Amino acid sequence: MGRLEGKVAVVTGGNSGIGLATAERFVAEGARVFVTGRRQAELDAAAARIGRNVTAVRADVSNLADLDRLFATVKAEAGRIDVLFANAGGGEFAPLGEITEEHFDRTFATNVKGTLFTVQKALPLMGEGGSIILTGSTAANDGTPAFSVYGATKAAIRSLARHWTNDLRGRGVRVNVLAPGPISTPGLHGLAEDKVALEAALAADVPLGRMGRPEEVAAAALFLASDDSSFVHGSELYVDGGFGQV
Repeated sequence: MGRLEGKVAVVTGGNSGIGLATAERFVAEGARVFVTGRRQAELDAAAARIGRNVTAVRADVSNLADLDRLFATVKAEAGRIDVLFANAGGGEFAPLGEITEEHFDRTFATNVKGTLFTVQKALPLMGEGGSIILTGSTAANDGTPAFSVYGATKAAIRSLARHWTNDLRGRGVRVNVLAPGPISTPGLHGLAEDKVALEAALAADVPLGRMGRPEEVAAAALFLASDDSSFVHGSELYVDGGFGQV
């Protein structure tokens, strides 16, 4: 019997990388999963890869109408949410002096606004024992060059989780942050023209001496989603090979 047997999970940004690996793991552990993504072709490919117990809903989390449509679909087809993985997000390099209003607005709209309203609109479908997982990052604490806007959004995610831990008193719903370090994903590869050089540079700063894999983050997400973490609330779990710890 899987650790999520009979549970209903929603994974935003589930069309690639960490989100896709987590959706696959959740299904393997017995969950019915709803995944979102902005690009229909990638979303369809992700659903085909997962293969069963999955519903794909095209949605941009920064668009509140898209979120309403997502949760209307979940309500109609499953009736509830047991696990919400608010994972959709992204970033771009932009050093101080070259940050544009468009860059700022785009990053905060997806990473902060999108996360906030994903959680808020999901709450009516969540009950006792529910688990909310937010995707943070080691960038929230590290001073990564040219990555300040992204890092600020992830610091905001950590702050939201702390406040929501109190807001959720009496509801029996837990909220935690999953903070990956350097993970080999399409999103990371899109930050630089030479992805091999980028990964080599990042891996050199990881005490374990390598990049992380999406499946390793998915394993941590499974812990936070399952009853194994029933007394874990308001915490931040790093999956970073020691990158942000030393």
